[in-house]
Amino acid sequence: MDFSAFQQFPAEIATLLIALIPIGELRIAIPIGILSYGLPWWSAYIFAVIGNMIPVFFILWLLEPAYRYFDKRSKVMHRIFEWVFKRTRRKLADPVEKYGVWALMIFVMIPLPVTGAWTGSIAAFLFGIKYKKALLAIFLGVLIAGVIVTLITVGAYDAFEWLIHVEQ
Repeated sequence: MDFSAFQQFPAEIATLLIALIPIGELRIAIPIGILSYGLPWWSAYIFAVIGNMIPVFFILWLLEPAYRYFDKRSKVMHRIFEWVFKRTRRKLADPVEKYGVWALMIFVMIPLPVTGAWTGSIAAFLFGIKYKKALLAIFLGVLIAGVIVTLITVGAYDAFEWLIHVEQ
């Protein structure tokens, strides 16, 4: 993905905007903030977490009314929703039943593609997790994922820098 369009913004805002993007979220925003924009690690972390959480409020707030609206007005949408609900619940019911809201936090904190705040918000809806509990679990997951990504980014950068100096 080309992030050059974000270069017209200050580094902090660009990092926040990149973190809004699904799939990449803060897993992309933190390394770009630190390595491309030269932000201190703590600044990249804060702006990426804020940017990653902004869509969560809206997804959790709007998904239920959108579901009800489309489910009532379209038989095709009703079938699609039923299929998605059954499939998701069948595949993920055991961890959610066993760990509850903690499963959502753990799912969000794993810094891999499709395990972030966007997907966690959808999962919270699919499993009927209440807004405040889902928001807290996702927020904690985002905080932990941000720490993991920041440590990996800074650690890899420091290791690479050390390696270059050793070879010279």
